[in-house]
This record gives sequence, C-alpha cells and structure tokens, in this order.
Amino acid sequence: MSTLEVLDQGEPVAISFADLVKYHGRSSIAGLAHGFKALERTLPLLAGGSPPERYGIWVDSAFAGDGARDAVEMVTRAVTGGRYRPAPELAPADAPRAPAGRFFFRFLYEELIVDVKLRPELADDEFVDQVCRGTDTPAEAETVARLKQDMADRLLALPAEEVYDARVR
Repeated sequence: MSTLEVLDQGEPVAISFADLVKYHGRSSIAGLAHGFKALERTLPLLAGGSPPERYGIWVDSAFAGDGARDAVEMVTRAVTGGRYRPAPELAPADAPRAPAGRFFFRFLYEELIVDVKLRPELADDEFVDQVCRGTDTPAEAETVARLKQDMADRLLALPAEEVYDARVR
C-alpha cells in the first residue's frame, strides 16, 4: 500500500494508512479508508506530481464522517488550520450517498481545484443504510463493524484511480 506524501515547511512527510489508524482508531475505519483514498487520488494532482505543501491545502467535504475528517487533518492539518469546511451543498446529485452526506471532496491548492467523487460501483447501500440505522443491539453493532471493515478492505485493495474519479479545474 502506498503512503501519502506532503511537505511540511519544505520537509517531506510520508503518512501510511497504519499511521492514520494510530491517530484516529478503528471506530470509523471505512471513513478513514475513504479519506485515505481521496487524498491518495488527489495529492499527486495538486502540485504536478510533487508533494504539495500541507499547509496550503484547503478541503471542502460533502462527507461529514469522522474518519475522513481525521485522515484529512493528519495529512494536511486543515481542520486545525481552519482550511477544512463541511460543504454538503457542493456534492453533485450523482455523488454516491454516504452515512453522513455524500462521497465527494473538493481540494484547493494554489490556483488548482480538484473534485473527487466515489465511483458509483463502489457505493454500498446496505452499508449506508445499516450505519444510518445505528446499533441498538450487540448483533447490530457487530454487523456495522463488519460492514465498515469490509468497506475499508475493499477500498484499500484498489488503486486510488479505481476508487475516486478526479476532475481538475
């Protein structure tokens, strides 16, 4: 699996998915995988294939999941820096539904805008419905945990280009 590469005041920083798990934990493992794949797809596009400066990246997210937010925060420090904005209104109507919004992110860096949207064939209505329904029983909690892990495993096994479509503007 790849690492996400950014610069921190000119110094390279490489962050793996395992690093993200250490930071966030496993409670929103699917959202963490979505954040990782969205970043993996976008970062190379922001600075012409070179790692971008993390403090120059702005993120508008139509997906309000904690895991994705924490992935973005660890890599870009955008939440702490006030450069992360929840923006459900930006999601196109065809962006797949997520438990909290839609699977759509907009990354801004210098003069560049990159929109990334989950490929429709990776949308999982059973996953979204079950997570939204919640967990009233231990069996439901176990089902949700399994569905989250299955989603994460499925996303992490694929190249980022096969998970998120990107549009550069």
